Amino acid sequence: MTKFNSLLTAVALASSVSMALAADALPTEAPAPADNPTTPAKVALGKMLYHDPRLSSTGTVSCASCHNVMLGGEDNRPNSMGVNGQTGGRSAPTVWNAAFNQVQFWDGRAESLEAQAAGPVTNPIEMGMKSWDEVVARLNSIEGYQKAFADAFGGNAISKDTATKAIAAYERTLITPNSPYDKYVTGEKSAMTEQQVRGMNKAVELGCTGCHSGPAFNGPGVFQKFPMHSNGMYLAKYHFNKDLGLADVTKKQGDEHLFKVPTLRNIALTAPYFHNGSVKTLDEAVKVMGKLQLDKDLSEQEIKDIVAFLNALTGEFPEQKMPILPPTAGMTFN
Repeated sequence: MTKFNSLLTAVALASSVSMALAADALPTEAPAPADNPTTPAKVALGKMLYHDPRLSSTGTVSCASCHNVMLGGEDNRPNSMGVNGQTGGRSAPTVWNAAFNQVQFWDGRAESLEAQAAGPVTNPIEMGMKSWDEVVARLNSIEGYQKAFADAFGGNAISKDTATKAIAAYERTLITPNSPYDKYVTGEKSAMTEQQVRGMNKAVELGCTGCHSGPAFNGPGVFQKFPMHSNGMYLAKYHFNKDLGLADVTKKQGDEHLFKVPTLRNIALTAPYFHNGSVKTLDEAVKVMGKLQLDKDLSEQEIKDIVAFLNALTGEFPEQKMPILPPTAGMTFN
């Protein structure tokens, strides 16, 4: 797992912000790994698995329960709810444009969408299955899945590997291009308002794009320290330091409070904010980031302008037609 230096410096303003960011329009397709090329059959299977609560021990929680593609790709809860009403300590990150993340989960413990898809299913708080062997046995008992896996992978193909590859293939289709920002930086100068352009310029001037850069506004590297600057009021109010981030995975003191840089795409739709979902509004999130990451007290006007710009990062969502799940006629697993 690769880390980058958490002490990123602010980027310098180019002669034209729009020219400097022109290459940052979101691609309409996500690259797939060589061992998991995207195919229609895989995407169809992955969509079924993603929305199927039978992948949970209680038959009540699916991937979509916490990462709702009818909304902003998460659940608008401070902490997501898993099986038997349990909640974890982190806010669900959005699945929209997750294909452009270099690592997955807030602590970056998964290096790919395939690896990420394997985790929640057997997490005792999230979906609660005892093992992937149990998951595979359950899927093998559903005739419709036998055919869907064979169509996607050939032969008797139901396994942890093929299930996670199918889910990842579906997730790579969850891209939201053509936001007002994308249209603006590719030449349609009327796509953003004057206030949104002012907010974009201010975000670059302040150094926000030192971390939130690139097509998905999720950084040139992998991790960033949060918070960078101490503020007793905010830390007491929002409890940011209780979560050690990457250090929970590596057990290294130097990794404390390192988190994956989250995308700013569609951020207006994904309240509450931060890894613990402790901040309810986008205005407050911008204010907090200014103080804790940049050590700046942003004015009310600067906050309004930046929030206006962040609203310009809401893209066009591909239509999601819900799948018909393979039935288990006359029986239940629970």
